[in-house]
Amino acid sequence: MNSKVRTYTIYVIKALLTIAFLGAGAAKLAGAEPMIAVYETIGVGHWFRYLTGFIEVVCAILLLVPRAQAFGAIILVCTMTGAVLSHLFILGPSAIPAAALGVLSAIVAYAHRDQITQRFDT
Repeated sequence: MNSKVRTYTIYVIKALLTIAFLGAGAAKLAGAEPMIAVYETIGVGHWFRYLTGFIEVVCAILLLVPRAQAFGAIILVCTMTGAVLSHLFILGPSAIPAAALGVLSAIVAYAHRDQITQRFDT
């Protein structure tokens, strides 16, 4: 893929992820009724809704911070893995949105993998 096209594609993916996770995280933190119902169904308590909302908002911001995008994306991959598992085993009916967000987060993490190696090179 042409490097310019690749760069702009990653920018678009990061923008979409930022919008999606800021919205979802804010809804969790604000106590939107659908989010309350989801976490009651999961049965882990509202503290976990707040934690998940906080993680989503912080990682959405990290996707825009130079030298922090890979870390935000990796944490979002882990978060979406949990969301997919929750949908598959508890919530139903479709884990596809969470899986799609997880795959897009993985693409961002891979695109910025040099940030990880730079942190651990001594």
